[in-house]
Amino acid sequence: MIELKNLTKRFQTDKGVLTAVDDVSLSISKGEIFGIIGYSGAGKSTLIRLLNGLEKPTAGSVDIQNRKISAIRGVELRKARQKVSMIFQHFNLLWSRTVKENIEFPLEIAGVSKTERNARALELIELVGLTGRENAYPSQLSGGQKQRVGIARALANDPEVLLCDEATSALDPQTTDSILDLLVSINERLGLTIVLITHEMHVIRKICHRVAVMEAGKVVELGDVLSIFQMPREQITKRFVAQVTEAEDASETIRHLREIYPAGELVKLGFIGDQTEQPVLTELIRKFPIEVNIVQGNISRTQRGAYGTLMLQLKGSEEEIRAAIAFLEDRNVRTEVMTGV
Repeated sequence: MIELKNLTKRFQTDKGVLTAVDDVSLSISKGEIFGIIGYSGAGKSTLIRLLNGLEKPTAGSVDIQNRKISAIRGVELRKARQKVSMIFQHFNLLWSRTVKENIEFPLEIAGVSKTERNARALELIELVGLTGRENAYPSQLSGGQKQRVGIARALANDPEVLLCDEATSALDPQTTDSILDLLVSINERLGLTIVLITHEMHVIRKICHRVAVMEAGKVVELGDVLSIFQMPREQITKRFVAQVTEAEDASETIRHLREIYPAGELVKLGFIGDQTEQPVLTELIRKFPIEVNIVQGNISRTQRGAYGTLMLQLKGSEEEIRAAIAFLEDRNVRTEVMTGV
């Protein structure tokens, strides 16, 4: 569906050449919800602008449905963009137009008849849950409602790809979840391919099938979201995963426990899928003559299943603790002894 090959984008600045996207290659399948995550300056916004031709690459190529977006110009590019829509962090609505008129705007530009524009706009208003608000102006809408208008407008030309540029960053958590639920529903109902960029791992966890982690213009980690949660490799990925799998004060808790209980081991367990529902801890306590204290735990749900983390303090003889850890590993529970915390 989407193929990026050795994609590079450089900008000339007062301080010299800046490489915003550095030799990125990846494929995105039709109907996939694909996330791109990174901190500010990672290059993710530039990458998404390369996908719809708002930026041209310095090197490499962008192919969407066998159309080389990176090479086409003029009328051909404008037609291609009708199939690659975009929603934005700050909505970008026309404030002098009503909800329905905002949604009709791209159809108007495309030369669609008034009757067809009206019918399509009303259909999309129902799809995004704004029935009864079609004659309201943006100033009369909440942030979530404005973003729903933005989504409906982006769908007006029946696109193949929907790009989301930090689409929930300006929204409160509850509204963010409602917009993410809407995107999942649209993906399932329309089979639409969605590519979203964000700096929030909660967004990735909730709706994405796969994720690319960007740092300094490069994709440093790529994979299925559940696998990334289970075993992040890069330090930056571990920080993102910790946003939603660990309490903010986990490190302080560990240090505090080490002061109180200098003996024993602190062990972090990772559970995936059906493992999160198995009574592994009960078996451990029954089987081994050790003291087990639960420090903290969490279960995160992704589009492909659940991933849980649990921090334990194991107290007892060194031999029994080693045997207990081996028992957990035999049950395919990922274990990590928290040394040097």
